[in-house]
Amino acid sequence: MSYPFLSRLQERASQRKRRIILPESTEPRTLQAAVEVQKRGIAEPLFIGESELIAKVARDAGLPRDPLNQIESVSVNDHVRLASFGRRYHELMRHKGISEDEAREQVKDPLFYAAMMVLTNEADGYVAGALNTTRQVLKSAIRIIGPHPSVQRVSSFFLMSLPEKQGEYIFADCAVIPEPNANQLVEIAQLAGANARLFLETEPKVALLSFSTMGSASHPNVKKVSEAAKTLKIRSPDLKSDGELQADAALVAKVGSRKAPGSQVAGYANTLIFPDLNSGNIACKLVERFSGARAIGPILQGLAAPANDLSRGCTVEDIVNVIATTSIQIDGKA
Repeated sequence: MSYPFLSRLQERASQRKRRIILPESTEPRTLQAAVEVQKRGIAEPLFIGESELIAKVARDAGLPRDPLNQIESVSVNDHVRLASFGRRYHELMRHKGISEDEAREQVKDPLFYAAMMVLTNEADGYVAGALNTTRQVLKSAIRIIGPHPSVQRVSSFFLMSLPEKQGEYIFADCAVIPEPNANQLVEIAQLAGANARLFLETEPKVALLSFSTMGSASHPNVKKVSEAAKTLKIRSPDLKSDGELQADAALVAKVGSRKAPGSQVAGYANTLIFPDLNSGNIACKLVERFSGARAIGPILQGLAAPANDLSRGCTVEDIVNVIATTSIQIDGKA
């Protein structure tokens, strides 16, 4: 199956050649993805780790030596950089009682080291999660990079690319906030709309999803989505949005016109906002498995600089696509 959108994504990234850190340098899929990224000119990959250990992992995995030798690796034991990072991290965290020695030890974690390199503008972003959990990746990103000043809570989205030009969608939030309240749903929708414009290169049409369409059911969960939809229209009047909508009303024109007549979004949504993490994560995985869609992410939104997560079940090509996405995300800072 072909995915023209993903080819376009990689092409756009190659025009930028961003410096992207890969902290999980002992993970064979990550090493292979770095070679592919370098070979295709998508980005400039950079490893956090000891070159001897990276070479051993590559050798054990049967990966070619020469391409990997061309990729820079940075040791967490660089004393000058480590001392500087330790002081900076101590400044960020001393209000929590962390000593300078503890701070220096903590930034030796490759995730934290990568985040410090982004904070100090030594790199443009980082990608991890093939080995580490979402919680671990988030912890390093939020503690060191932090949310953008205009953002209350970091959230996430998936880029869903269907095969053979069947379309592309933004799914949010599918990885970070378990039970967003109405205000958090509004912010998730605003950020997701900005990312739809950046990545899909089209006008966002945002649907706040529920098991009800325009009051067809009464329940506190429906009320939350309905309130968020109303607030979103007030706060972002130029953003085409609607809710609450059932998934078929959001995506199928005939159903949308019947269930939500007059809506600018019903039947044509490209940005789907889920009421909670359960529904978002389940939907993402079902669409990926049953439709042959490629799910890119979870991509973190709302950070001051890009840091992105991977599924621990990711493929080499998944990592390549998240690196490309991170490179483009730097332009939007959303």
